[in-house]
Amino acid sequence: MAAYIVRRLLLMVPTLFGIILLNFLIVQIAPGGPVEQIIAKLQGMNVSATQNFSGAGSVTGVGTQSLQKQMDMSSGASAYRGAQGLDPAFIASLRKQFGFDKPPGERFVLMLKNYTTFNFGNSYFQNKKVTALILEKLPVSISLGLWSTLLIYLVSIPLGIKKAVKDGSKFDVWTSGAIVAGYAIPGFLFAIFLIVLFAGGQYLQIFPLRGIVSDNWASLDWPHRILDYFWHITLPVISLSISGFAGLTILTKNSFLEEINKQYVLTARAKGLTENRILYKHVFRNAMLIVISGFPMALMSVFLTGSVLIETIFSLDGIGLLGYTSAVDRDYPVMFGTLYIFTLIGFLIKLISDLTMTLVDPRIDFEAQEAR
Repeated sequence: MAAYIVRRLLLMVPTLFGIILLNFLIVQIAPGGPVEQIIAKLQGMNVSATQNFSGAGSVTGVGTQSLQKQMDMSSGASAYRGAQGLDPAFIASLRKQFGFDKPPGERFVLMLKNYTTFNFGNSYFQNKKVTALILEKLPVSISLGLWSTLLIYLVSIPLGIKKAVKDGSKFDVWTSGAIVAGYAIPGFLFAIFLIVLFAGGQYLQIFPLRGIVSDNWASLDWPHRILDYFWHITLPVISLSISGFAGLTILTKNSFLEEINKQYVLTARAKGLTENRILYKHVFRNAMLIVISGFPMALMSVFLTGSVLIETIFSLDGIGLLGYTSAVDRDYPVMFGTLYIFTLIGFLIKLISDLTMTLVDPRIDFEAQEAR
């Protein structure tokens, strides 16, 4: 097993390189980079607005003097007109600030060199290091991802087992209808429904609407801090979990049904073993393998793709919202930094999943499978 772990860790290096390279090439041909976006914002703005734009630090490292010099070159009009064009020297300074004065190959090599030490640089538009932004927003997304995945598994696995045992019964039929209905409801729509019903929309006001903790959270004692934290994440976690119940429940049911109908179960029954002993000692280990193998995908889907709208609706400043806004703003350091971190997390979770499968069923030998 140690040799398998080492090979998997070594395989992560070329795989990660390929993912970063592919996304880097896509970015090179994508229109509307950060320089173009800043130029578009500057065109048509009046002098006062442009001064505010620079003074607010929206353009990292682009000084007020360079911007003021460009405004002074306008033809005496009170408003800066995009048709007059921007000073080529000013555009060149923008390109240099964002690192686009270097050829793509040199920029890619420099990026890889920095990424080996987890140096992702600074955000183009937020005047913060990318690592600081990720660490600042990561706890929100980790909270949503872990609790949602845990809730999905705690509900779906027992429910799937009971549906398999009672296959074809009334319980199986009405629970199937319920989980399919839940799967058909988008998470963001269910979140709005919960807000209207429980967060002061029109009816009850039980849960808060914004943030992951209260404003006075730091002044609370630890028991009240924990209660306040769960009070805030209840609705977002339920909203994220609602669509995940169906797939995992049906997967668990089908896995158990397949194992229950195998010969070794019939043999165990013939020997007089109780149904619970057969189900949880023999069937459970075999049936849960496919469920465990799907854990990384379930966690990463909730952690990455499922949380963007939920974070927006509940005003949660998490990593999903950060990745979305960085893609819209073409904030490349944040884009590639989050991609790098998420890819590493995905690789590690997949490795942990394989190791967990060997613990559930020691008969699985990944080294022997690779040797075939």
